[in-house]
Amino acid sequence: MAMAMKQVACSAVKAVTNSGSSSLLTRQLHASPGSKKIVGVFYKANEYFTKNPNFVGCVEGALGLRQWLESKGHQYIVTDDKDGADCELDKHIPDLHVLISTPFHPAYVTAERIKKAKNLQLLLTAGIGSDHVDLKAAAEAGLTVAEVTGSNVVSVAEDELMRILILVRNFLPGYHQVITGDWNVAGIAYRAYDLEGKTVGTIGAGRIGKLLLQRLKPFNCNLLYHDRVKIDPELEKQTGAKFEEDLDAMLPKCDIIVVNTPLTEKTRGMFNKDRIAKMKKGVLIVNNARGAIMDTQAVADACSSGHIAGYSGDVWFPQPAPKDHPWRYMPNQAMTPHISGTTIDAQLRYAAGVKDMLERYFKGEEFPAQNYIVKEGELAPQYR
Repeated sequence: MAMAMKQVACSAVKAVTNSGSSSLLTRQLHASPGSKKIVGVFYKANEYFTKNPNFVGCVEGALGLRQWLESKGHQYIVTDDKDGADCELDKHIPDLHVLISTPFHPAYVTAERIKKAKNLQLLLTAGIGSDHVDLKAAAEAGLTVAEVTGSNVVSVAEDELMRILILVRNFLPGYHQVITGDWNVAGIAYRAYDLEGKTVGTIGAGRIGKLLLQRLKPFNCNLLYHDRVKIDPELEKQTGAKFEEDLDAMLPKCDIIVVNTPLTEKTRGMFNKDRIAKMKKGVLIVNNARGAIMDTQAVADACSSGHIAGYSGDVWFPQPAPKDHPWRYMPNQAMTPHISGTTIDAQLRYAAGVKDMLERYFKGEEFPAQNYIVKEGELAPQYR
């Protein structure tokens, strides 16, 4: 067996040498044997960890992987300390093989960090959305980047629907009245509406966007969507959603806009002052995609002027959001920390997905095709 493995390894090295192929080298690195150093970056649960045995998406829970990984001889280090000089993550960058992070407490994997990570082979996202990684630098370095596609689609779509209703019904002022001892019905009712009959447009109709359209169907809304490609005709018929090829033509039609597009170089800052000005005065916006898709100050200014009547989401840039982030203090906001995709149900799904990919990685097997974000120097279509 040992001789056979040696022969396979020698053949692989010879093939790389002869062909000069970096992609084959990537595949062999992906399957390299031996003990690995794996680092996980998650948020801390502190006293909340003991309140739920399924709370695995935190530092203390460590995705439920510690016993399994250590029993196989691997080193598993978990931390929440990811930013700033002398952070814990940077101490392990030079010799780690695998880095696991989440969108909820992202480890920003910059080109500089990639350059220092001489042993790094695999970057895994426990969840959906790998924009915390410099994907171009990862591709050029021959790294594999993958995420648990589909793991929190239901969680995020449900959260978006909740936020739409919170904004439409002007829920937050009423809640604040209760906890401050006030009672002023007029202060809520003057801008509380029904969702029925309103025009809702989703920018992006991938897995989350499509599910949101399905969830909105029973509310009898007018549904619009903008994306690179049209959704399945049967789903269009089922939901009644209409395709809008021109984003700027769709925006003024919408009472409510939901952002469901990934963060790429093309979408970064796409909602600036000029684009917001094209929206209907009094528009409501829900953004659970990525904070950097929005121009931070332009959103704050539009909320202050009333052009945006309500803004809700759980994504910020950077994360965690600094205490002086303007969205914390702008009027008519219903913001939360990044929580939508890390429900307990979602945690169990993405923990299982990470374990599955690690098992495949140790065996040298392919991941499910939809999980790859960078493979053999190529970016997934949504990030190109």
